[in-house]
Amino acid sequence: MSTSTRFTDRVVLITGGGSGLGRASAVRLAEEGAKLALVDVSEQGLAATVEALPEGTDVLTVVADVSKEADVDAYVAQTLERFGRIDGFFNNAGIEGRQNLTEDFTAEEFDKVVAINLRGVFLGLEKVLKVMREQGSGMVVNTASVGGITGIGNQSGYAAAKHGVVGLTRNSGIEYGQYGIRINAIAPGAIWTPMVENSMKQLDPENPRRAAEEFIQINPTKRYGEAAEIASVVAFLLSDDAAYVNAVVLPIDGGQSIKY
Repeated sequence: MSTSTRFTDRVVLITGGGSGLGRASAVRLAEEGAKLALVDVSEQGLAATVEALPEGTDVLTVVADVSKEADVDAYVAQTLERFGRIDGFFNNAGIEGRQNLTEDFTAEEFDKVVAINLRGVFLGLEKVLKVMREQGSGMVVNTASVGGITGIGNQSGYAAAKHGVVGLTRNSGIEYGQYGIRINAIAPGAIWTPMVENSMKQLDPENPRRAAEEFIQINPTKRYGEAAEIASVVAFLLSDDAAYVNAVVLPIDGGQSIKY
């Protein structure tokens, strides 16, 4: 448990807050004093995250689909109504989609993955950056992926969307630095979350454990990362400790992207 108080009286908005990296980051930021607005499509997931937070955390939950503009307007408006400002934004919600060769990846599947993983990130930026520019300050962390900085195969929609997140991050970081706003992205590798667990089930439905053991051998560390290890980097990038870090896409992958 962190004993830092970097986020005391600061408001952090997290999409995808009902599981995985969003939940781990919510816990880490709450431990450091943050007030939280958590967004997810799953009401049950949000409830489970709230249960995991330190006692007394000031938290708002909003059920929303990040690919729908009206839902994004709603989660921003509810955050402002409750807290009056948005100091940090972890723009994190995403899905993987099916693993397939590009020729077998349907247009419908492609559109769904891109709608959540890229359109959802763009809509979040569009709405939240207006708030932050009026405030004169703010920090944003987008969730990209190792799959957004290199090719990994069998994930056309995911790769296209995450490459798009990388572009949005770099472009927006350049645009908004002059307004006291920093925009960075994390590019996680093999982090053991429900999404990665599902990916292993796709690779080998009969023996996903074997698939997981074989897959991780390409990583220099020979192990999966943990969600809490991502959360610590998210907290750093959203804090004043990263005051001169902007428009950066940071791999958190045990060196895996260098080895590809």
